[in-house]
Amino acid sequence: MSSGQEAEPPAGLRERRKQRTREALLNAALELFTTQGYDRTTVDEIAEAVQVSQRTFFRYFANKEETAFAVQTTVESRFLTELRQRPAAEAPFEAMRRAVLCAWSSIGEAIEALVPIDLHMRTYRMIESTPSLIAAHMRRGVALEDEIARLIARREGLDPETDARPRIAVAAFSGAMRVAGQQWGLGQDTSIESLRILTEEYLDHLGPALAENWRTPPAGDPSR
Repeated sequence: MSSGQEAEPPAGLRERRKQRTREALLNAALELFTTQGYDRTTVDEIAEAVQVSQRTFFRYFANKEETAFAVQTTVESRFLTELRQRPAAEAPFEAMRRAVLCAWSSIGEAIEALVPIDLHMRTYRMIESTPSLIAAHMRRGVALEDEIARLIARREGLDPETDARPRIAVAAFSGAMRVAGQQWGLGQDTSIESLRILTEEYLDHLGPALAENWRTPPAGDPSR
């Protein structure tokens, strides 16, 4: 090596540095979004908070929106991975229910590897109260539902373009998940475990809510 020439760091070290930079940018972005507002935060401010250039920011994220939903993307990826691994014999609702509950067994660690849980909670509330992000959230939700519906259709050997059942099942499942998330966001317990419990409770109510006559007390009810 010639004099004055700096050695190239090993590949593993370079990757760790990249990961640390990405995590620093993500945390800085979410802190700024939740303290001063998403629309009032610029990419330059995010980059400045980490003491990197705007160009460096765009090496890791396509735009601000991608940072706002980065943790959610991780959560969705875990769920899809679990769903693809569910036994073929499971019915669609059961496969989706078990996939999401299995994903929660490791999702807490995955979130905390990116951002503190408290910051994730504040980000969720920020998204729910920011019109531009609500629109993006809905758009992302439609795309995710389409992907899940196609996955369920393949499991069942159906064509989702001619058979409405996969899309209807996924729409009902997603609705229950959305309500559970909203109730979690309104609560005081910000733990991932509380979200898992709430999610399981709402999913367990899905079948009865769709199938039962609500005016008829359940069997064994003394008020019958």
